[in-house]
Amino acid sequence: MIDSLHARLRDATQAAHEALERDLDWEARVATLPGYRALLVRLRGFHAAYEPAIAAALADAAFFDPRRRLPALDADLHALDRAAPDTVPAPAAPRLDGAGAALGALYVLEGSTLGGAVIGRHVARLHGEGVPLAYYAGRGRATGPLWREFRERLDGLPEAEAAAAFAAGVATFEAMRGWLTMSEG
Repeated sequence: MIDSLHARLRDATQAAHEALERDLDWEARVATLPGYRALLVRLRGFHAAYEPAIAAALADAAFFDPRRRLPALDADLHALDRAAPDTVPAPAAPRLDGAGAALGALYVLEGSTLGGAVIGRHVARLHGEGVPLAYYAGRGRATGPLWREFRERLDGLPEAEAAAAFAAGVATFEAMRGWLTMSEG
């Protein structure tokens, strides 16, 4: 039996995913409100670079728009600062040629939505009920259906696009790791 493309993508990106988790040290980052805010700023920059590139490569607004997370990041930053930051650093936009590459990159962002709930609960315990958690709250009841729809789209990719999905998934995890762990000094 052939594994699903999703399972093969998870296997192909496992080392890069583990490196991100290891190096991010999110618990230390969110231990203070300034640290939490700084992480949100870095995440906002990453999404600002990646979301437009993924949207353009997919060319399917009905599928992609419910997955955008920039509005949640902006809401959290506004709640913390009462104004959006004037400038937010962002990495270079990725080059995503085709649906395979776009879905490989989106796999990383979609997966972070699922895993982010753990971080959100931790931040809420540390900083109380008033801490803004739009980004880490996920999508509520829509989370499961959106994830299933994503997996169906991914698993429906032609085999010829699998290598592009794998390469983009690894590259996105590596870019996210580099961006989120980069010293801002």
